[in-house]
Amino acid sequence: MAKAVLGIIGGSGVYDLPGLEDVREERIASPWGEPSDALRFGRIGSAQVVFLPRHGRGHRLSPSDIDYRANIDALKRAGVTDLVSLSACGSFREDLAPGAFVLADQFVDRTHRRQGSFFGRGCVAHVSMAHPVGPRLAARLVAAAEAEGIRHQAGGTYVCIEGPQFSSRAESLGYRAAGYDVIGMTAMPEAKLAREAEMTYAAVAMVTDYDCWHDEHGPVDVAAVVDMLERNVEKAQRLLARLARDFPAEHEPCPVGSDRALDGAIMTAPEMRDPRILARLDAVAGRVLGRP
Repeated sequence: MAKAVLGIIGGSGVYDLPGLEDVREERIASPWGEPSDALRFGRIGSAQVVFLPRHGRGHRLSPSDIDYRANIDALKRAGVTDLVSLSACGSFREDLAPGAFVLADQFVDRTHRRQGSFFGRGCVAHVSMAHPVGPRLAARLVAAAEAEGIRHQAGGTYVCIEGPQFSSRAESLGYRAAGYDVIGMTAMPEAKLAREAEMTYAAVAMVTDYDCWHDEHGPVDVAAVVDMLERNVEKAQRLLARLARDFPAEHEPCPVGSDRALDGAIMTAPEMRDPRILARLDAVAGRVLGRP
């Protein structure tokens, strides 16, 4: 088995990871672009951890300006096997009040400005996204939330919009009628790219508001989001510390095959593959393409 390395992507309000020991920072170059920030390497207990703030420290990047491919590629180069993503979100359900955590296991992609794949002209691949979250990793998050007494829902559908504007009331009511649980701006194409990079992925959506569908709550705004984020951050830190403390030393094979997602996924005949894109795929797909 491969050594387990736990990657954590911090969303809005989560720009650092207290409790990380033996810390070092490294800027990892990616052929896909510029990662959001330097990666922070360290350990929590015996678990090896790599942390990346999605928006950059100081929240410099909007959801549409994040280079998701560069982030995932850099984490792959850092040896990450299991990736936990944190993000702020709005809730479409009365019982998922601000302060709750949703451990989402399904995603709906409503983005339109982002590069959503490492593959394309010169090397075409199609990975399965039927089950985008690794069930064993998700179960570990559930156990950590229960151990820390954090109010949470195991499972749920996260609809990802482009932003940076919040949704209209008509959109909010439509998403609620469709049965989605939460809304955010960053889980896509992040989850798709993690699958292409054969990293087991799980998402923690931290509820900050009711979006704008709720008749008894005002429309979401930055002030309300920031206020609730400040209250959520301490819980997120406890959740991650517990997860890391109990994390296995070796990567657990994923029951839905996230860590073998490229097996049989590449369609382009070997003799027709563009060497230029193959060179960029050295970290993401080196296992199946053969590293140069």
